Amino acid sequence: MPKARSARLQWARLGAEARLREIDEERATILAAFPELRRTARSARQGAGGRKRRTMSAAARRRMSVGMRKYWAKRRALQKKSKDGS
Repeated sequence: MPKARSARLQWARLGAEARLREIDEERATILAAFPELRRTARSARQGAGGRKRRTMSAAARRRMSVGMRKYWAKRRALQKKSKDGS
């Protein structure tokens, strides 16, 4: 039984390799037709790790939290006012 499984695995690997070659050929064809996509494709491969995100200090998070609470309280008050008036 193990021999049949290894044979299936080998066939699956060969199929996967063939499909990857087809994908590479298709990618090359697309990039030849649309060269402006080359920059986008390159940056997509590099991933988002190129830039470091800025981190907020604890004080900045607190200020934002207080500001958002005020913002939402004002919106709720306006929404309640418009419902009462209608």
